[in-house]
Amino acid sequence: MNVKYSVLCISLLLGGCMVGPDYQKPAMELPQTFKEGAQWQRAAANPQGAMDSQWWLAYQDPVLNDLVARSAKANQSIIAAEAAYRLAQAQVASSRAGLWPTVGVGLSGTRGTAGSGTSSTVTNAGGVENSVSATLTASWEPDLWGLVRRGIESSQATAQQSDALLAGVRLSISSSVASNYLALRQMDIDVRLLQQQQTINQKLLDMIQVQFTQGVATNDQLLVAQDQLTTSIADLQTSLRDREQYEHALAVLVGVAPSEFAVAARDDYRFVLPLPPLTLPSTLLQRRPDVVAAERSAAAANAKIGVAEAAFFPTLDLTAEAGYRGSALGGLFSLPNRIWTLGPALAQTLFDGGAREAAVRQAEASYDQIAANYRGTVLSALQNVEDNLSAINHLQTQADAFQQVYQRNQQLFGSQEAQLRAGTVSQENVLTQQLVLLQAEQNLRDTQGQLSQGSVALIQSLGGGWQTPQH
Repeated sequence: MNVKYSVLCISLLLGGCMVGPDYQKPAMELPQTFKEGAQWQRAAANPQGAMDSQWWLAYQDPVLNDLVARSAKANQSIIAAEAAYRLAQAQVASSRAGLWPTVGVGLSGTRGTAGSGTSSTVTNAGGVENSVSATLTASWEPDLWGLVRRGIESSQATAQQSDALLAGVRLSISSSVASNYLALRQMDIDVRLLQQQQTINQKLLDMIQVQFTQGVATNDQLLVAQDQLTTSIADLQTSLRDREQYEHALAVLVGVAPSEFAVAARDDYRFVLPLPPLTLPSTLLQRRPDVVAAERSAAAANAKIGVAEAAFFPTLDLTAEAGYRGSALGGLFSLPNRIWTLGPALAQTLFDGGAREAAVRQAEASYDQIAANYRGTVLSALQNVEDNLSAINHLQTQADAFQQVYQRNQQLFGSQEAQLRAGTVSQENVLTQQLVLLQAEQNLRDTQGQLSQGSVALIQSLGGGWQTPQH
């Protein structure tokens, strides 16, 4: 019994020891602000600049809200990521089980002719030997060097990585829903404008056809009018095709077959642009799911170094067995039939051909690789945000320019209508100016749609908005 208590004391003293390096986040210096964010410092303050996790609500569209909610419940990528997260959680529980003893119970009985075995039980008069036993066994390997605890540390980091990946999938799906939906609405507007252009081009062609018959218009004018009509027909088909494909994509995102899904057209849609606050700190990237996942992967790899180093130290197994053994079930649980064993076992590998050293080097190299990938992920995230800020800056300027062009063409069209009523211009001139006005409106609406979709990309690149921590 003294040996038993000595072993337990040693295990308790050493139980807090863990080999391997303690984790430190890979060093990565972030800039204080974004380069392309300078333009936003000259923008008007947005009182609703801080966004919560339901960032899509900022677009003020009930249809979009419903589509995002449906995708969160039925999208197959999200369901698969949730299953992966549950698997990672189960692996954490499996790793934790290594800290506890294993206890088992057994009940067995044998019957055979005398001399057929080595049992010391009594043989009856017929030469048949009976043996019955009931045992309780326990075994435990104390975590002297942190092998199990480093394994738990690694599995916990892996589970956190899986959680971040799940958040990333949810963000990606909701962003895809919003982007495809806004693109679909852009096609709704394009279809309306192109249909109107087709109608006007048809009227112009009819006029030129009459003038050509009368000898007033040339064949070249007729060919130009025909080309303009054909081009508007082709452009309309492109927009109709794109709308159908965006609708198909939305169907898959919400988890249904395209044949069972439809979004009613709205050709009067008005795009909303959620503006970020005056400054965007680069620390927002620390909440991006891909950045979090990469950092947690580094933490898991770091813990595996400790697991590999623990192989250099001896392992201690404590085993115990107690129970009863006799020749019959009746009276089995009596003092003369009692049996017990207790003993520690210390094991140490003396020679393995360098396998353990190689395992440690492998774990260290794996950590270095993953740490480099983490830094690369952060740099890519910085580029992603800068790209989206740059795109929004230029699209905003472009939209302002197209707005001015559209307003001037509204004035020109009004002037042409007034001159038509005064009889100073022809119907053909008015239709031509109306066609220019529709094209100017299409340029403006397309840019507004691209700007709204660009804001979705910016929100996604910032990890789901730009709400900064409260201090």
